[in-house]
Amino acid sequence: MKALTWHGKRDVRVEEVPDPAIKEPTDAIVRLTTTAICGSDLHLYEVLGPFIGEGDILGHEPMGIVEEVGAEVTHIKPGDRVVIPFNISCGHCHMCEMKLFAQCETTQVRDHGMGAALFGYTKLYGEVPGAQAEYLRVPQAQFGPVKVPHGPPDERFVYLSDVLPTSWQAVRYADVPDGGTVAVFGLGPIGQMSARIARHLGYRVIGVDGVQERLAMARRHDVEVLDASVTDDVPEAIRELTGGRGPDSVIDAVGMEAHGSPAAKLAQTVTGILPDAIAAPLMSTAGVDRLAALNQSMETVRRGGTVSIVGVYGGMADPMPMLRMFDKGITLRMGQAHVKRWIDDLMPLVTDDSDPLAVMDLATHRLPLDQAPHGYEIFQKKQDGAVKVLLNP
Repeated sequence: MKALTWHGKRDVRVEEVPDPAIKEPTDAIVRLTTTAICGSDLHLYEVLGPFIGEGDILGHEPMGIVEEVGAEVTHIKPGDRVVIPFNISCGHCHMCEMKLFAQCETTQVRDHGMGAALFGYTKLYGEVPGAQAEYLRVPQAQFGPVKVPHGPPDERFVYLSDVLPTSWQAVRYADVPDGGTVAVFGLGPIGQMSARIARHLGYRVIGVDGVQERLAMARRHDVEVLDASVTDDVPEAIRELTGGRGPDSVIDAVGMEAHGSPAAKLAQTVTGILPDAIAAPLMSTAGVDRLAALNQSMETVRRGGTVSIVGVYGGMADPMPMLRMFDKGITLRMGQAHVKRWIDDLMPLVTDDSDPLAVMDLATHRLPLDQAPHGYEIFQKKQDGAVKVLLNP
């Protein structure tokens, strides 16, 4: 089969690789019909190379048609249309029973002290072959795959793999009071959907970004926007919009790729060119994140408010403004999305023909799998209006 494989910083290639096969009775094989490029894939493309093996298959936002199932997989069968959650969870361990599926004890990557395994996401998360491919082996398929109806286009459902549950959790973790205000830093795919979900739930939303196409997309969905490229003091500008206090909640949907923080940018660059044997332990113990968006989130939120961190960070010794956080009484919530925890909330919205979350207005590019390297490049460089790139194997 064809699959997108990693070969170095900013070097991904579509190559022929062996077809996946059933290895365990809880496996399934899915023929993928749509798979997406995620913002966190750009961390692999740019920063996290020391934790990836050459030839590893990337991707973790897929859907498709079941081709084969193992003996213990009974809730899906060949021919079913399914979405695959990006985290791999068993559904029956202690953490899964608590609906903390991203911490599944069956698939935790204990060698690296990490949570549940993820598709296509480095040795830290199990080095499971990813989903930017024609076929995918799905471990723990007795629980993971989400069955969806045949008929509607893939765009109605593919975001259930990551974007929608991650965004829903980000808003829930933000703990916005009834009638309250939430600021969303970063209007990439997760920020866009977080903003739309917050509007759907009745909150005032202020979106912050410096990319014009992202700002325009947010405006289409009744989000107030602040152009960070022309605003000298973003926290102060948001306070002026919120009676001088700041918003009740802030969602940081940016993560380690934030602009600014030149010292951390240098650290990212340096670790990116070091030999893996040196860079990996450095990245595991040092602060290598660019924290501009997170620091602005802390500064922006009102006293006693909540900051929900959904952007991916990778540093282990990042400096935090503890005096400011303690003095303001800020609550922090964060973590990988517990995808299946939120499916029952989201399924009625994506099957509603009125499209209340406007899932059909997120993808800006639909490319064949062969053009995946181009998709990565324009997404990473924010070229050609790229907000969300879907791939069709």
